[in-house]
Amino acid sequence: MSRPSAGSTQAAAVKAAEKLLSSEGPAAVTMRRIAAELHIQAPSLYKHFPGKRALEAAVIAQGLREFGAAMAAALAGGAEPVRALANAYRAFGRERPHLYRLMNNNPRPRDLLPPGLEDDVSRPLVGVFGDRARARVAWATAHGLVSLELAGRFPAGADVNGAWDSAVRTLRATAPAAGTRPSGPPRRGRGAARPGTRQGLLRRRRT
Repeated sequence: MSRPSAGSTQAAAVKAAEKLLSSEGPAAVTMRRIAAELHIQAPSLYKHFPGKRALEAAVIAQGLREFGAAMAAALAGGAEPVRALANAYRAFGRERPHLYRLMNNNPRPRDLLPPGLEDDVSRPLVGVFGDRARARVAWATAHGLVSLELAGRFPAGADVNGAWDSAVRTLRATAPAAGTRPSGPPRRGRGAARPGTRQGLLRRRRT
């Protein structure tokens, strides 16, 4: 019987860690517990991951790939893009709360993530909002709402759906891909001098 490859063992460990995380919470994700799930000794697991931080980084990387795929699929569905992204973002957080918190509630281990992964994951969001600054505002808005919802911070009877609707309307106004005009140089008023024309040069000399 052939021994499993290093890649297959690593993938199995990530899968086992995410399963434990989802079913029992972050306290259950230990090297010893994951090794037991794989029917190997804990020292053997350290041959594939130098420590828990490295294993968590691998779980985060896989979570980011799945999150990015969910965002891309939402846009491919043909719905209004800001609403589609908001719905997919909220669904991911609500359906996989422990993974969502692991991915977003602590400093991200960027030194252990595959190069370019975060750029790939953020591409649908940046594409809709036109640049990274507006995309970060959209992410911060969605993250705030999801985090409050997962923490039970909204008061009883609060219209959380209404809060999301309001956020979508506000964000939609900033998204060129959702029908707004991308920001650019300010438009000149009627009669304003154009640079390089005789009128413009005369006005420049007078100032």
